Amino acid sequence: MSESQKESDARRSGKPAADAPRLQAEFLTSAARLSQCPPAAGPEIAFAGRSNAGKSSVLNRLTGNRRTAKVSKQPGRTQLLNFFDVPGTRGRLVDLPGYGYAQAGKSAQTAWQQSVNDYLSNRDALAGVVLVMDIRHPLQPFDLELIEWADPSGLPLHILLNKADKLGRGAQGKALTRVRRAIKGAPLTTVQVFSASSGQGLPELVALLEKWLAGEPG
Repeated sequence: MSESQKESDARRSGKPAADAPRLQAEFLTSAARLSQCPPAAGPEIAFAGRSNAGKSSVLNRLTGNRRTAKVSKQPGRTQLLNFFDVPGTRGRLVDLPGYGYAQAGKSAQTAWQQSVNDYLSNRDALAGVVLVMDIRHPLQPFDLELIEWADPSGLPLHILLNKADKLGRGAQGKALTRVRRAIKGAPLTTVQVFSASSGQGLPELVALLEKWLAGEPG
């Protein structure tokens, strides 16, 4: 069976091909603030996004392990900086607390935001950020803030338009075009369509992250 046939069958079944590339990840530790983060060992790739964008599901799809990140029907459950070692590299994945969980108290939201801002601004090991958006509701205020900050900071940013399985191909294309226009002046920012549910876009994501973990530009 050809590679294109495998991908086509995977899309129809809602699952990625059995031999789809993945990144192994092993939980290391959690930190509430920058001072509690483990000593840097190599490149770190942070995953950021609003609390309902499906960030935890993306991490689980990426690693092929549903237990990598906790997924809850109630958004906003990731309240710490969670570090994962990537075997075979010196790199790590870092799951950041989600933004915009309306039911969280203001003090909790402020604490989460401060820990994320400190990590993004001051963590020397940070090699790139994956920004997860709901493809149906892209470019929310936090998304725009991160996009506007990343490029001037010299930090590669890769946008995942997640939950693509909720839209038809035409609507996916329109959303992708809209975001591409929004990042036109940010050469270090890239974007792709993705579905944590079906695995759509997984090979593209893995290939990029492997480059970042190896210290190569995307």
